[in-house]
Amino acid sequence: MEEVKDINNTATAGYLDMDLLRFSTAGSVDDGKSTLIGRLMYDTKSIFQDQMDAMEESSRNRGDEHVNLALLTDGLKAEREQGITIDVAYRYFATPKRKFIIADTPGHIQYTRNMVTGASTANLAIILIDARKGVIEQTKRHSFIASLLQIKHIVVCINKMDLVDYSEEVFNQIQKDFLSFDAKLEIPDIRFIPISALNGDNVVDKSTNMDWYKGPSLLWTLENVQVASDRNFIDSRMPVQWVIRPQSDKYHDFRGYAGLISGGIFRKGEEVTVLPSGFTSKIKSISTMDGELKEAFPPMSVTIQLEDEIDISRGDMLAKPNNQPTVGQDIELMVCWLNINPLKLGGKYLIKHTTNEAKCIIKDVKYKVNVNTLEKNEEDKSISANDIGRITIKTARPLLYDSYRKNRNTGSLIIIDEFTHETVGAGMII
Repeated sequence: MEEVKDINNTATAGYLDMDLLRFSTAGSVDDGKSTLIGRLMYDTKSIFQDQMDAMEESSRNRGDEHVNLALLTDGLKAEREQGITIDVAYRYFATPKRKFIIADTPGHIQYTRNMVTGASTANLAIILIDARKGVIEQTKRHSFIASLLQIKHIVVCINKMDLVDYSEEVFNQIQKDFLSFDAKLEIPDIRFIPISALNGDNVVDKSTNMDWYKGPSLLWTLENVQVASDRNFIDSRMPVQWVIRPQSDKYHDFRGYAGLISGGIFRKGEEVTVLPSGFTSKIKSISTMDGELKEAFPPMSVTIQLEDEIDISRGDMLAKPNNQPTVGQDIELMVCWLNINPLKLGGKYLIKHTTNEAKCIIKDVKYKVNVNTLEKNEEDKSISANDIGRITIKTARPLLYDSYRKNRNTGSLIIIDEFTHETVGAGMII
């Protein structure tokens, strides 16, 4: 029994230590996003038998010719009735090399806000293109949003190759068309894979129907893409989420500051500055549930204890003395509007930034982006649901921030309606 327990503990520890990749899927309606995810999970043996049985029964009841793998993620009643994806569905699976969190996002224009939500934490985005249709407006829209969200790795899956006789010419033409548009974006890593999600070609295993394609399968790409270097390990940032002050005799004098390391590396004994007060101290200890550490880096959640007693509370930030974030109230940002009620110029809202909250007013709308052509419309400044624009806000008190390009954690915020408390906008600080 002890041996079995040791084996289980080792297996659990190995799983927890595995590298994690978050990726999202995007594409137009009926491009096969949900089917692709179902195929990935089915071919990697990540679906339980009862799930498979339920999908088979649902497929028969719907009159589908094949097992509808899209039913694995399309769980809402309206999604199954219409055969579309409406809300973001998250799925989890693992291979011997890596753990994965998938965000299956909608393809409809009216659900662009859901796509933004699902892709906001992704390391990689899969953009699907129907081989029969090629690059369309939604392809451009989702590519622009992926670029805006600073997703550094894009895998363009040209799907339904079985419906174009696995044509190399079709694949090459779509790749050429996409790259001509992509020249306007700033995505450092783009890869193209011809697939058939329905039949499994080049999804988990290499296809025998496309000998002309010499590249890897989608799963191999997901297992081997390097994303660790995408994080900011230079600019040290830790927004304080909670002050830990145990009321016990054992830890009577303990005062720690808990939070998520959003950037850089913090080491025991190093000097840090507390913002916005500007007081400095040295790190006395760095702790987690597993004990003390000598250093901490993104995306670790830790508790830092300082050598000096300084007044620190939620919303403050720890940084290095010679490398500090911007402090300001007039902030310019790109905003994705999420609410059916349009943005109000001069309107008052709440914002949530890192662990901080503040009131703000919309000072100006610089322009609205035509996401299909990437043109800036400075005449039409109305920002409605699913629109993307550049705005300026003024906050009631200073924020501690970086540009989104520099740090996705300290450079992002959400805008909240102060009366309904609905999240109405997602902002990326310029």
